[in-house]
Parts: sequence; C-alpha cells; structure tokens
Amino acid sequence: MKRTAILILVATLALVSGWTTGVQAGNGNGDGTGNCGGLLVIIGGLPLEEIDAAELTDLTWMREEEKLARDVYAAMDELWGMRIFGQIKWAEQNHMDAMFALFEKYDLADPVGDNPPGVFTDPALQALFDQLLDQGSQSLVAALGVGATIEDLDIFDLDGALANADNVDIRTVYQNLQKGSRNHLRSFVSVLQRNGSSYTPQYLPQAEYDEIISSPMEHGMLDADGEPVDCIFGGGGGQGPGLQNHPRHKQQQQNETHVGLGGR
Repeated sequence: MKRTAILILVATLALVSGWTTGVQAGNGNGDGTGNCGGLLVIIGGLPLEEIDAAELTDLTWMREEEKLARDVYAAMDELWGMRIFGQIKWAEQNHMDAMFALFEKYDLADPVGDNPPGVFTDPALQALFDQLLDQGSQSLVAALGVGATIEDLDIFDLDGALANADNVDIRTVYQNLQKGSRNHLRSFVSVLQRNGSSYTPQYLPQAEYDEIISSPMEHGMLDADGEPVDCIFGGGGGQGPGLQNHPRHKQQQQNETHVGLGGR
C-alpha cells in the first residue's frame, strides 16, 4: 500500500514537473558544462562511430539506470522532503538526457520510451527499483543510504562501461556522468554522517570508494579520457550532424515541453 502511494506521488510529480526525455543543453549547474556550451552540444559535435554489441548493451543499461536514480530520488523527495533528493533528482534527469542524446544520435531504440516513473524495461532494474523504494521508505537515514547505494552502483557500472567503450562521444558522456555520481556519493555520505550514520560501499572496491570520499567536489567538463577541458572541443567538426539539427530532435522540439535542468 505504501509503495502504491509513493508511485502515485511520483507519477503526479512527473506530470506537474513536465518530465521528458527531450534533448536540451544543460545550464552548467550540475554537470560542469559551463562555457563548454553543454554536454549535449558537445555530443552532437563529436564523430559518429560504429557501436559494437558491448557498447550497445551498456548504453541500454545505463539509460535505464539513470532513470532508476531519478525515479527513486523523486519518490524520496516526496516522502521525506529533504533538499538533497530534490536537487539530485534534477541532476539525474540531466544524466538521462545525455544518455538519450546518444540514442538519438545513433538512431537506437530507447529502452525508456514512454515508460512512466517506476516502470522499467529491464526486469533486473525493475526489481532493484522496487527494493530500493521499499528500503528508502523505512526511515530518512535508510533513504540517504539508498542514495549512496545508487551512486555507488552507478560509478561501478560506469567503470565497466568505460572499459568496454572506445567511441569518443560515449566515453565523454560516461566520464561526465561518473563525475556527477562521484559528487552525489560525496553528498549522500556527508549528509548521512551529519545524521549520525555512515555508508559502507556495496559495489566499489574500498580503496576506490575511500579515494572518492576523501577528495573534494569536482567541477567542469571532462573529455573522453576523464581529463578536464574548459571549452567546446570537437568544434562541431565531427562526422555526425549537430544534435540541434538532428531531424528527430527537431520533431521532439515541436511535440514536447522541454525542462531546463540544473543539477547540484
């Protein structure tokens, strides 16, 4: 009964907030796009390369995993009203949009499609969402632990996805999503500590987790190798069309209301 009520709240929030999977340049608040013009602008300017089976599998998983993060945080925001959930849910929408831009650019079937909040194509992610929703409903500290768990898993899965990817645009997206997840993990662990609790990594090796938590928040855009950049790279000179000129993007602009998405 509690789970049904939360899902109704999430669905209502989705309608009120105008959630879409539309593509729109970020404003630099959450993913450090700043004067790079937005991660989505950069994606459109990088070369169009062949995608192999491993890259496609990872793209499909990560697209829905970012949705899982957004949907869980929206539910926790409604349930507990703590600022961290309200902030990070928008950063996760930004991450979803970056993943969607890759699906648009390569004309791939989107696993999210029209699925509403709390509904997933992959059964494993559906089961994980249900589990985390129930866990986060138990207490505020449990909900914060769920947030840390999601970011822990996200960083771990992006480690694997980066190992499989050689396309420069895919790697660029993954590097910037992983940077955002490191910042989110730092935030959740910090708030947990202020609430008298702690977090033990469930997916990341302890050494990698310790290095993340002991290092400061990261800012700015990263390139495909995880190195900082200060401006647009690729210069729009890639082989693929700029994202704003993609015919499916133009059609979506006519059919959808786009939401300006800031992160933390």
